[in-house]
Amino acid sequence: MRWLVTGAGGLLGRDVVARLAGDAPGGDPDRDPGGDQVAALDRAGLDVTDLAAVRAAFAEHRPEVVVNCAAYTAVNDAESHESLALRINGDGPRNLAVACAEHGVRLVHISTDYVFPGDARTPYSEDHPPAPRNAYGRGKLAGERAVSALLPGSAAIVRTAWLYGAHGRSFVRTMIDLESRCDSVHVVADQYGQPSWSADVAGRVVALARTPGAAGIFHATNSGEATWFDLAREVFRLVGADPARVRPTTSEVYRTPAPRPAYTVLGHDRWKDVGMEPLRDWRGALHEALSRFGQAAATAGRGA
Repeated sequence: MRWLVTGAGGLLGRDVVARLAGDAPGGDPDRDPGGDQVAALDRAGLDVTDLAAVRAAFAEHRPEVVVNCAAYTAVNDAESHESLALRINGDGPRNLAVACAEHGVRLVHISTDYVFPGDARTPYSEDHPPAPRNAYGRGKLAGERAVSALLPGSAAIVRTAWLYGAHGRSFVRTMIDLESRCDSVHVVADQYGQPSWSADVAGRVVALARTPGAAGIFHATNSGEATWFDLAREVFRLVGADPARVRPTTSEVYRTPAPRPAYTVLGHDRWKDVGMEPLRDWRGALHEALSRFGQAAATAGRGA
């Protein structure tokens, strides 16, 4: 198959490309054998907000499947730069959907748990009405709606959340760094979500893209639920530090420019419709991820 991966320089995009190359870790037992033709375009390689550039990329690479990982992900900055966030997260997916419709190409678009308000007490189902609380969520919802309108019944929208991985910045990376520098850290204990390893999510995105007829909304997060406080304590434990060094605090104390939903745990019912199980529990994924991060650091230290 011929693939076009946008946002290929980002945390998830790099893992999608690695999975297609057949050399990525992750919890899915079926490894991708590689052999596909993959056009991996980062922000410099393709500006998804430029429809002419998108059409030119399609003409050059002739993709059969597009995975859109391109996104404006600075949640706090989006509050003061909402027009830019909307252009990338709303207009960008629309442009890709236009080109996919013109060429009969399959699109898998990445979205977010932040399309939900966070006022639930049980996991949000795939068909629960969205109502984002912040500019980032509004932009991502605009992208979802554009894709659904232009590619009804053929595109797949994959919501994920709380991503961490081998590349780029993440909460998990921050906690590893703070553990080495601080006696204690204070972490929010009243926001609930699902820590998700980007390698696991990438594997599921590729598997979904390969599944004929798989369309609509899917939630690709590791199973279970946690607070940021729970996640931080587990990171400390796995790196051999005392979890008691992580102290709980509240969202009221730790205010951010973008309001954060209190509960964005996602349900996974739709996977059974395409013959797949939900992704594994977040703790097992985190354990494997950190062991691999450590191996990579050791290899880099030896100059290999």
